[in-house]
Amino acid sequence: MQSTSTAQLRARQRRLVTHLQALNPQVLRGSLITRYTRCGKPRCACIQGQGHGPKYYLSVSNAGKRPEMVYVPHASVPQVRQELAQLQEFRAILAELCAIRHELLKRRESR
Repeated sequence: MQSTSTAQLRARQRRLVTHLQALNPQVLRGSLITRYTRCGKPRCACIQGQGHGPKYYLSVSNAGKRPEMVYVPHASVPQVRQELAQLQEFRAILAELCAIRHELLKRRESR
């Protein structure tokens, strides 16, 4: 980034902000967990097989607490995956914006 001109950095910064504003604000933090369960019936195939499922849960960790598990219906799995990915995109853009701002600050460029 040091070899990039200040004007190029500012242009990249404007493009990133525009892209950030265009993103869908629906985001989720956590992990999508897939589980298979065993029903306990002695003659059920789940005893020797993979189990019943898949069942999907959103696992969200909070400091000092156990992870919260929220059931996600099959129909909502694609949307939840998209919202989890959306957060990663937000984070990547913010990281790049911070790096650009850091470089501009080192150059003593305000605004």
